[in-house]
Amino acid sequence: MKQAQENKPFSISKQLIYTAWKEVRKNKGSAGIDGVSIKDYEQELSKHLYKLWNRMSSGTYFPQPVKLVEIPKKSGGKRPLGIPTVNDRIAQSVVVHYINERLDKEYHEDSYAYRSGRNAIAAIATARNRCWKYDWILDMDISKFFDTIDHDLLMLAVKRHIKETWILLYIERWLKVPYETAQGECIERTMGVPQGSVIGPVLANLFMHYVFDKWLQIHYPYIPFERYADDRAQRKREPPGKSGVLSNAVQMMVAGPP
Repeated sequence: MKQAQENKPFSISKQLIYTAWKEVRKNKGSAGIDGVSIKDYEQELSKHLYKLWNRMSSGTYFPQPVKLVEIPKKSGGKRPLGIPTVNDRIAQSVVVHYINERLDKEYHEDSYAYRSGRNAIAAIATARNRCWKYDWILDMDISKFFDTIDHDLLMLAVKRHIKETWILLYIERWLKVPYETAQGECIERTMGVPQGSVIGPVLANLFMHYVFDKWLQIHYPYIPFERYADDRAQRKREPPGKSGVLSNAVQMMVAGPP
């Protein structure tokens, strides 16, 4: 078995494949476009996991289309949710295991989403504490953030930290794989990451690290903030109308670099 692994172009641990499966099973979730549920997958577990390992190690792994479902939003309208197959969720979990720790070291201390030991409750606790020190807060949320992330810019950020060829290869394939509706219609994707995928939140968090956290550190290092995914709050002692700093910051973020 060791010799077989050495003959593969990419070195991927079988144990990690199994660990990724256990995480996917623990998180549950519905079947993807192939209709294979977690229970179905488990019935031929060894066969499925070996095939996945073999393909990922050989560079011949290609994800299936992402099942597109729409869920109602409290504010009205619908939010698109992309559900990869169980097999693809395991593959994504393998990559997340490889990259999460090294990315976590890069993140700002006030970034709270999708990080071990950090969560929304911790972000709220920090926000409450800062309310005693700052009189003004700008609460922001990016409309359709997950659906509109620029793939080229995202890959620039990914390649800054990830050098493994196989990881870059599969991330690009996950970004480009189309949606498929319940009616069988395929929808090509040229931007965004699917909400509902395993890798999507990790990539989105890296993207926000550069377009918001690092940007704010460079241009307005004296403005503290708390960020959870694309929800964030910035603080100032003076009213926005008095100093103009917060409003200028928003305008610059929307307009982009000159």
